Amino acid sequence: MITKPIQYIKEAQVEIQKVTWPSRKQSLQYTAIVVIISIASTIILGGLDILFNYILTQFIL
Repeated sequence: MITKPIQYIKEAQVEIQKVTWPSRKQSLQYTAIVVIISIASTIILGGLDILFNYILTQFIL
C-alpha cells in the first residue's frame, strides 16, 4: 500500500526536474502580455455593451 504513493512522489520529482522554468524576464513579459490582452478585452467588451445598450434603448425599448 505504501509503495505506490512513494513511487508516485519519486516519479513526480523526476518529472519536475525535467521542466524548463521561464526566466524572470520571460515571466514579466508573459505577465505584461496577459495584462494588456485582459485590458484590451475589457475595453472592447465594455464598448460593445455600451453600444448594444444604446441601440436597445433608442430603437427597441
